[in-house]
Amino acid sequence: MALKILAAYIAGALLSIGLMLAFGAIVQDRLPGMSMLDRAHNLATQLRFDNTGMPVGFEGNTEHPFWLYDSLSNETAYRVLDASGQVVLASAGAKKWPAQTELTQRRFALRLNGVLYDGASVPVQKAGKTWFVQLTVSTQIIEFLHQGFALPFIKQGVITFSLVLLVVFGACAYITLAYSLRPLRKASLAAACITPQSLDERLDINQVPAEIMPLIYSFNQTLDRLETGFKAQQAFLAKAAHELKTPLTLIRAEVELFEGDIPFQEHLLAHINHLSRHVQQLLILAEVSEPLGYKPVGVNVNEAVQDTIAYLEKIAMEADVDIAINSKHDTIIWRADRGAFFTLLKNIIENAIQHAPPGTPVFIDIDRDKISVRDFGPGVTHEQLGVLFTRFWRGAHRRDQGAGLGLAICQEIANAHGWTIVAENALPGLMITVRRPDLTEEESAVIRN
Repeated sequence: MALKILAAYIAGALLSIGLMLAFGAIVQDRLPGMSMLDRAHNLATQLRFDNTGMPVGFEGNTEHPFWLYDSLSNETAYRVLDASGQVVLASAGAKKWPAQTELTQRRFALRLNGVLYDGASVPVQKAGKTWFVQLTVSTQIIEFLHQGFALPFIKQGVITFSLVLLVVFGACAYITLAYSLRPLRKASLAAACITPQSLDERLDINQVPAEIMPLIYSFNQTLDRLETGFKAQQAFLAKAAHELKTPLTLIRAEVELFEGDIPFQEHLLAHINHLSRHVQQLLILAEVSEPLGYKPVGVNVNEAVQDTIAYLEKIAMEADVDIAINSKHDTIIWRADRGAFFTLLKNIIENAIQHAPPGTPVFIDIDRDKISVRDFGPGVTHEQLGVLFTRFWRGAHRRDQGAGLGLAICQEIANAHGWTIVAENALPGLMITVRRPDLTEEESAVIRN
């Protein structure tokens, strides 16, 4: 990752240098203040001679326009001298020059009417003779061009190119960082999807930058330890529940076999039944908390609800509670583990029966994407809604002495299937809703048929 980011900045720097060089190549010949020797040499290359070898003029070109010497005769001028110092060609401004200008002096200065001129002299060889081309430019015109044109132009150019370079560097850094950090974002999303029901998943270390590979490796090792501890806890819970079932069964049998009227026999059996229910619920909780043991199949929800009501019919009759079903469709298929789905429905409906007042109904609404169970009991407070699915929490108005694990088991089953389970006050009563994601193609086909 570090090399990629460094490469991005190097690429941006090289691109910036290239842009600066291109800019310099474009404007270098247009900036005022070019070397006087260079300009004098450029002028000397354009000197024309006649058949006798005498200078007669200059070749005009766009790089050195000669209208300057007429329009700005007081600011720039030229003249051509022979080896003896005699003037053979001169512009209008050069007629005021002093005659004693040194021919061999490559750089010289003149002061005319209080104005300082910079000058340069370049020799030209032709037909065995030497000629001298001299050129002058006033310092005041150079200063004017610098202050009035060059400096504002350069300032504007620096600002413009600074903004361009800022955009170039920013784009290079953004694109490179986005590309370089993509594996880290993918790993972060994968880590966020790991739940207690998917502790066996691990982050992929392929195509991960070397700088973050130790972090991914350490995270996977942490998941290994968590999975080991979680499985050990689940195994202990299941084993403990199994080990307790047999002694409780034997104790119940011995208490029931006592002959005669034994004091507290009925209370002893009630306590044993209560403890057996706890053990059974713990065993179920251990089983449903391990989704790897689930076997999802297509389950007809209407039939599953009917089977559950038939199983709870005796409990509903003893509580004087009627159960009413409202199904939106004749056939509704959910993909679920059949045993776990039955346990979920049984716990939710039984919870509603236990909290419904005598003579009131329990409504069950079935739709393609949700199952709702509502009672007309006292409901729960707003604070209690947050702990309703907490293990070992029991409502105050329940008829029996449950273990407080029924709704916690429902939440484990729902999470393992990718469903959501929520509770809300129905005023009066409580409504518990199990909702699943969108229909699969298989389920949609079954419903259409």
